[in-house]
Amino acid sequence: MSSMASSSNPSSHPGRSANAERQYTVKREDLPLSCPTPDMALWNSHPRVYLPIEKTGQALCPYCGAEFRLED
Repeated sequence: MSSMASSSNPSSHPGRSANAERQYTVKREDLPLSCPTPDMALWNSHPRVYLPIEKTGQALCPYCGAEFRLED
């Protein structure tokens, strides 16, 4: 399972609701980055899109507007 972290520690909620937060912090071990992430439920979300975060350390989902930041 992914070790993603956000303000509410979603990694403790497998199958959590997709796109529930506006900001997420990801680690290099979580790459490649997609929104929704692998541990989010897909039935109530937008199509999965892969986000390029490696170069800038930031990515914005074009569907839901969720902001992702890469933690080193």
